[in-house]
Amino acid sequence: MQFKTLRLLLASLVGLFLLQACKKNDVTSTLNPSPSPGIGTSVLKDTTLLYSKDLYLWYNQIPSTFNAQTYADPNAIMEALRQYSNEPGFSTPVDKWSFAMKQTDWDNLSSGISGDFGMSVFFFKEGDLRVKSVERSSPAGIAGIRRGWRITKINDNTNISTANADFISNAVWNSANGSFGFQKPDGSIVDLNLKAAAYQEHPVYLDSIYSVNSKKIGYFSFNSFLGDTTELYSEFARVFNGFAAAGINDLIVDLRYNGGGYVTVQQKLANWLAPASADGQLMMKEQFNDKYTEFNTTDNFHKSGSLNLSRIYFIVSRSTASASELLINNLKPFMDVQLVGPGKTYGKPVGFFPVPVGDWYIFPVSFRSTNKNGQGNYFDGMSLNNQIADGLDKDWGDVTESCLQSALSNITTGVYKTASARETLEIKSVNDVLSAPEFKGAIDTRRRK
Repeated sequence: MQFKTLRLLLASLVGLFLLQACKKNDVTSTLNPSPSPGIGTSVLKDTTLLYSKDLYLWYNQIPSTFNAQTYADPNAIMEALRQYSNEPGFSTPVDKWSFAMKQTDWDNLSSGISGDFGMSVFFFKEGDLRVKSVERSSPAGIAGIRRGWRITKINDNTNISTANADFISNAVWNSANGSFGFQKPDGSIVDLNLKAAAYQEHPVYLDSIYSVNSKKIGYFSFNSFLGDTTELYSEFARVFNGFAAAGINDLIVDLRYNGGGYVTVQQKLANWLAPASADGQLMMKEQFNDKYTEFNTTDNFHKSGSLNLSRIYFIVSRSTASASELLINNLKPFMDVQLVGPGKTYGKPVGFFPVPVGDWYIFPVSFRSTNKNGQGNYFDGMSLNNQIADGLDKDWGDVTESCLQSALSNITTGVYKTASARETLEIKSVNDVLSAPEFKGAIDTRRRK
């Protein structure tokens, strides 16, 4: 599979993942037979089902008549098992994420290294396609492309419409070379040729401080919990020590396209954001099925830095998933958490860990996550305090961008700005397609003995 094809697969599959690494080391060591790298296709399929019947959070819903041999490979088996995930309070199966992948492919995908143009796009309205984000070290970033630029043509094709979404998605995500026409905010036109290349993602997009009506307001745009953790932890220290030194009164964290990543990074960030009163208190719990209750675990807050706020604003969207949602959920018992954005979050309160079977990893959903108050059943996403259109025509940190402007308004006046969530159902559906290749998940590489 091509790298972006893998991301397309993962975007619809990956939920909270590896919230305790002992779940990989210890749980898999209890499986019988133990995972083996040298097995044939028939045994591979049967073993995939055997482990799923043991680890799957809803294992007792899998019928005894389920025949793994009728499916093409472990991933097809995982997809077929999702239908057996009935949860009280929900009318349809909740599992949209159990999957399997070749080990070499997963190792590449989870490394935080991308290999494309480094540019993602959304429709602002019909016929108006915008750059929604750019990785600075990518070909698009090096070429100077910015969020908010309007795309007027792709590979000399000027049919920039929702009806042409498949062409657009393939050109942006799966092409080695591409030519793009852009209209900048000042109205000028520029044509650029891009060549896909490998690059390291840098998820901290922007940190700023705004002084409005005698208030100092911090803004932190963060796009992924994946990447170089040494860099990320250094950035956290720089940003939040800087915010504390400046004496900010409020904080806006922009997670609108953050699909998740390492849960250890989530914990680090939660410890910087949490108030001092959370120190030493329960951050989160994970619960396995009734066969593996001995692996149920808890994690506590260990406060970092001196930033001590009682309220926090998150800018979110349907692309805010997994580790991002985990962060929000974990902070809710300790802070006034306000959610602003164009729509509910993605909705992934459950997790899994990789089980090696032959040269594959299988990922049956195996546990659920809750916060200090036992909250965590957000399969249908987290609701908003203020719904407002995504300001796709503005760059990060622009105080006139609708979501940021609305949060700033509430902080300084007590009233949110109002504006319709611009997306029609058709635009929403197409934008979901355009964002599908982006990673949505949470990874925890901790090892406990």
